[in-house]
Amino acid sequence: MNLHGRTVLVTGATGGLGREFVRQSLARGARTVYAAARRDHDWDDDRIIPLHLDVTDLASVRAAAAAAGDVEVLVNNAGTTGAASLLESPMDEIRHTFETNVFGPLELIRAFAPILARDGGGAVVDVHSVLSWLATPGAYSPSKAAFWGVTNAVRLELAGQGTQVLGAHLAYTDTPMIAHLDVPKSDPAVVVARILDALEAGEDEAIADETTAGFRSVLATATTGRIPSRA
Repeated sequence: MNLHGRTVLVTGATGGLGREFVRQSLARGARTVYAAARRDHDWDDDRIIPLHLDVTDLASVRAAAAAAGDVEVLVNNAGTTGAASLLESPMDEIRHTFETNVFGPLELIRAFAPILARDGGGAVVDVHSVLSWLATPGAYSPSKAAFWGVTNAVRLELAGQGTQVLGAHLAYTDTPMIAHLDVPKSDPAVVVARILDALEAGEDEAIADETTAGFRSVLATATTGRIPSRA
């Protein structure tokens, strides 16, 4: 999937990673980028089309698909950290986390799959997390684990129409969403570059930083009993 001349839609486009996906898609030659987000944002580039989108609202998802009928690459980047405890957080917060991180992206894939098929298959990029493989308290890591499973399943279902489905995994990245955490963080520009490199290389999985590569190796070793030839 070479991005040159392509039309890309990025969800969560006003966030730290989202802005990088928009910027780097254009830098790699994308013709148009739909910058989809709940918040309004002024984009100083005629190639960027702002698109209001709430991934938890089915009507909003369908309106986005109707407005962006030329999309060839869908980047499911929008997400939320969500409820801090599965036992104590309000169930509405837990449900919202899963609606944002799992069901919203799935609704987008369902809405855009016919559009991608008309353009020869196109591609879907799903932004996961290293916490897809590592349980932590709260709703975030189980929601990302569920999203990883969804990605693997829809990859099989979309194979027949020639759609590339890339699952991208990353650890802490220097974005506003985790600005309050005092931990080492990767550069969003580097993370997005690695994801788009994997997309253009035709990969099914992108490992966006060294921390994630380490966890991926441990996971592979645990399931196969041997060190993988690559992360």
